[in-house]
Amino acid sequence: MPELLLLNGPNLGILGRREPEIYGTDTLADIEKAVADEVAGRGWTVTSFQSDVEGELIGRIHGSYDTVGAIVNPGALMITGWPLRDALASYPRPWMEVHLSNVWARESFRHESVIAPLASGIIVGLGAYGYRLAARALLAKVPH
Repeated sequence: MPELLLLNGPNLGILGRREPEIYGTDTLADIEKAVADEVAGRGWTVTSFQSDVEGELIGRIHGSYDTVGAIVNPGALMITGWPLRDALASYPRPWMEVHLSNVWARESFRHESVIAPLASGIIVGLGAYGYRLAARALLAKVPH
């Protein structure tokens, strides 16, 4: 069965408790279920991985070349994650960058993503719903 990689970076494992006024009240498990619901009609499953360690995220990308695509929320690694960027540059499938908050409405250090130029698309500021939209975009982008 085709798999979609759902990759979440540092501090996203505590969603639902982490600054809910910024990141919302949905947990990572809620987001995983929502993405799985979006792609189930195509027969895709979701392989979800979250880590606070950049090297673990890179290893997961390298081991996921056979997935149909990916949704990536790098968290703050969007700013400093050059090794993560290099791993995503070698990932052979389309992928979407997602951020729960509108990073451009926040502190200036969040205004640039080193990985964004590689992404097939970027969704920011729509909370957990952004993951659903990223899944829909990948469904449209990946041929049947």
